[in-house]
Amino acid sequence: MADGSSETKSSNQMWGGRFASGPDAIMEEINASIGFDKKLYAQDIRGSIAHATMLAHQGIISADDKDKIVHGLNTILSEIESGAFEFSRRLEDIHMNVEARLATLIGPAAGRLHTARSRNDQVALDFRLWVKEELQKTEEALTALIDAFLDRAEEHADTVMPGFTHLQTAQPVTFGHHCMAYVEMFGRDRARVRHAIEHMDESPIGAAALAGTGFPIDRHMTAKALGFREPTRNSIDTVSDRDFALEFLSIAAIAATHLSRLAEEIVIWSTPQFGFIRLSDAFSTGSSIMPQKKNPDAAELVRAKTGRINGSLVALLTVMKGLPLAYSKDMQEDKEQVFDAAENLELAIAAMTGMVRDMTVRADRMKAAAGSGYSTATDLADWLVREAGLPFRDAHHVTGRAVALAEQKGCDLAGLSLDELKAINPDITEKVFDVLTVEASVASRTSFGGTAPAEVRKQIAWWRARN
Repeated sequence: MADGSSETKSSNQMWGGRFASGPDAIMEEINASIGFDKKLYAQDIRGSIAHATMLAHQGIISADDKDKIVHGLNTILSEIESGAFEFSRRLEDIHMNVEARLATLIGPAAGRLHTARSRNDQVALDFRLWVKEELQKTEEALTALIDAFLDRAEEHADTVMPGFTHLQTAQPVTFGHHCMAYVEMFGRDRARVRHAIEHMDESPIGAAALAGTGFPIDRHMTAKALGFREPTRNSIDTVSDRDFALEFLSIAAIAATHLSRLAEEIVIWSTPQFGFIRLSDAFSTGSSIMPQKKNPDAAELVRAKTGRINGSLVALLTVMKGLPLAYSKDMQEDKEQVFDAAENLELAIAAMTGMVRDMTVRADRMKAAAGSGYSTATDLADWLVREAGLPFRDAHHVTGRAVALAEQKGCDLAGLSLDELKAINPDITEKVFDVLTVEASVASRTSFGGTAPAEVRKQIAWWRARN
């Protein structure tokens, strides 16, 4: 009881003299954020050390008080990291928990730490630092995933497979070329990450509650100490802004969508009907009733993460959409969405990187499927344009008749005889059979960014030089 009363008193003092009693149980429950924002402890302590150092440099607090503050904060950091620190819900958030413990450790000097700042710019700083660090982790994870795809693309630059539109066989491509499509997709994700880091590289600390401060602080000094390019330029916007969190969630949602598309292909490719790849037991599970089953659960779970991450983006957009300037308590709801999305995106990228490196590519099944569905029909039409001088629309019509005949006979286009093809168009010659194999088809696609193995290797080399 004594401990509880003491804690309540401490909480009331921090609320200020206006509040004669602490919030009741309901208010405490809705107001407390320590259950999740304790994740920001390292950023909070780092920001406070930089702030105290600047205050002393500017002569706002004494060097002795600064030394006590810094020593106390480092002690708290060690306590948290060792698991010895006791977080209190009555102290609401990470900022007040740290400040209360600092007061216990060093006495009155702790009260000088909050000079020339507010919890508004303090939380903006902590959260921005956390998101920046998470973006840097995401950049590294995407680079590892791109590396995995580059390795598989190099290995399979010549491996022929069917290319699809509408999930119907369209034209032959190489598996290396297909892998490079994902390199491009995840490369764009990484570019968005890098842009977001540059975009948010401004320090909020010193904006105070919303109007700045009359103390002679040096915001450029704290920005530099905390690894930011410069301080923010408008104190109202600074404490109101959560664009950096929305950008992170937007990037996460787009990247998760790319991961989900890849997961869907892995699920399809690993079915007996396709059989293009095999996943090892490391990324598969069995059935509790069907002993023959091998389920691509890791891919399915990655696919499912997209809904969760997209939900986080929509949730924070909805929180922010009607808020007047400057700070509103609604913004306390920003962190859980970002924390959850970050955790799940990190896991999904790691799982997908593992699957890409783990999967066994069945080149024989891919090649057998590559010629199905008359996939070289476009090559026949192109040959008629090049060699027989037909307008493309006429060549398209001739090719359609050839496909109909092959379908009637139950063979592929290469299975038609020269006489049968000449009966459709007399300008067709023996040379047409040079383009009706899947190998010839992919080799002919030499346009920039095309599926020809030589062109795929050029694109791999380009990405290797930049990854």
